Parts: sequence; structure tokens; C-alpha cells
Amino acid sequence: MNISNVKRILITRTDRMGDVVLSLPAIRAVRKAFPGAYIAVMVQPRMDDLLKGNPHIDEVIVYDKNKKQKGIFNNISFIRQLRSKRFDTALILHTTKRINLICFLTGIPKRIGYARGKADFLLTDKIAYTKKLGEKHEAEYSLDILRYLGIEPEFLLPFIYVQRDDERKADILLKSLDIGRGEKFVVLHPGASCVSKMWPLENFAKTGDMLIEDLKIKVMINLAPDQAALGEKVRGMMNNKPVFFCAPATLGVLAALFKKASLVISNDSGPVHVASGVGTPVISIFGRNQKGLSPVRWRPLGDKAIAIHKDVGCTDCLAHDCKKDFLCLREITVEEVFEEAKELLK
Repeated sequence: MNISNVKRILITRTDRMGDVVLSLPAIRAVRKAFPGAYIAVMVQPRMDDLLKGNPHIDEVIVYDKNKKQKGIFNNISFIRQLRSKRFDTALILHTTKRINLICFLTGIPKRIGYARGKADFLLTDKIAYTKKLGEKHEAEYSLDILRYLGIEPEFLLPFIYVQRDDERKADILLKSLDIGRGEKFVVLHPGASCVSKMWPLENFAKTGDMLIEDLKIKVMINLAPDQAALGEKVRGMMNNKPVFFCAPATLGVLAALFKKASLVISNDSGPVHVASGVGTPVISIFGRNQKGLSPVRWRPLGDKAIAIHKDVGCTDCLAHDCKKDFLCLREITVEEVFEEAKELLK
């Protein structure tokens, strides 16, 4: 492939929050490799907030397969719109049948992605899918798409450009929660996409109490509205009253909120990557040790990002069907999380 002919690039990353954040180094590297190219990034709804103000991107395209682009006719209309943009190269960071088909029907001449058995024949260039081996970090796997093109990219940490308007909204929100401007607070995020990723709720409650009682710092419980019941349980287990914020918020406001926090303690989930992407110290609690699922691939990145994980001898993770009562998570003690928190808060 003659990279000098690359003028208009579509980068697709249509999976979840953390995946988009961990693709930011690759997006930046594409801009550096193709400084004069027009670069658009396609994501699913809400994820576009994480790309606002990013100087390495010319356009953010939202693909909403569940609403605006649901059904054949809406997809045809979307594909026509993409065709009009005349992309010459698609860099597909997360291949799916749907995305491979869209890029094919859009008529993009070069379609480069990972061979996952997801309609790979629609790609012009297939990269061996080794992510499941978990030999390196997801951010490095995304950079492999440039290495495939013969470009050795510089690795830089993910960086989210928090917008001024979102900072203003976060200030108003914190004031309503009785957290003053510049006041220190720690965010606890006890939710996750699967119970196999969730540190016991009582441990989050005990950690929150220790932070409040020993360090005299405010503690916020933060979860998405659909997981607010978990937050209520943690609040009910605490001896001290935490700040509670589980209301709807854009990811832009959430990023601004995390930027103002002193520390975020979370399970292995998307918000911990958003927090590290704005430079906030984070502690991420990991359970699963299976190749491709472990901290080697999914830990948060940053100088003040810590992943805590205990290997309890599992080779295959049965996820929610765990036969060991999630021993890997229960082995992580409140005391060691608190000690890490104390060090980061210094």
C-alpha cells in the first residue's frame, strides 16, 4: 500500500467507552503519520463526547444502530452519506460484520482491520487477530494497525480534551452536591458490566468509610442511572454519609467531574479509563486473569494509574458462572486498596 496516496481516512471504533479512550493514542498516531489527511472517527452514540475538541480529528461520525440507523433503509441513507465523503482508507480498530459491511458498501478502496471471523472477506487488508492472547495492552493493539502500514508510531498516553462548557456544568453539579470549588473528593465506582468484574459492595463501603474517617475527605458514589441500585446498597452499608451522584450525565460532564476529583476507585470498567484519560489518579480493581481479559491488556494507563489484581490459579474465567465465589476479587482487601489510595492522595 502506497501511504502517500492516503488523503481521507475513516477510523472506526464502535464499541464501548473504555475501548474508545484506549484508541486515542492510535488516533493521535494516525494524525502524526498523515498530517495533511482528512481524518474522521466513527463511534456509537454518547462516545462522541470523548472526542470533542480533539485536534487530531476533523470530524466525528456517530453510528446509532439501535435508533437513527436502525433498519435497512436508514442504513442505506447512512451509507450514502458516508459515500459522499469519499474516504480512501478505513482503519477498523474493532471489526464487526456490520462495520465491515458498511465500509465495503461505502466503497472505501482500502479497508484495514483485524481478522476476527466477522465477515473478514470484506476487508482488503487483514491483520492477524492476536488480542485474545492478551500479550500486550489494548492501546498497543490499536497501534498495530499503523505498524501494519510500515509506520512505527510513538506511544503517548490517552488524553481527553475536556471542554470548557462541560467544566462549567461540572462545577454547577458539584456545588449542588455541596462540594466546593477546589475541594478534594474521591469517587467510588462500584459498578461493572459483569458480576465477575465487581469487587464486593461491602468493600467499597468500608473503603469509603476509611477515606472519610481517616483522611477526612469527601467520598462520592458515582454510577450510571441503570446501576443506581448498586450505589444505594453501598450507601446503605456505610457508617458515614457519602455524596451520591447516579443521575444522567453526558460523558463530557463525567470527564470534567473526574478531572476535578482527587482519586477514582473503580472496578475494571469504562469510567476508570475516562478518569485516567483526564489525568486523575485511579485505582482499578481486577478479577479475571484469563488471557485477553487481564490487566496486561485492560489496565488503565497513566503515571498515577494502579491496577490491583490477585492470581488465584484460574486458567479459564467462567465469568458469572464462577465456581470459586469470585475468589480473585475477594482476595483483594480493603486495607491494600486504602493504602494505595493514601499514597496517591499524597
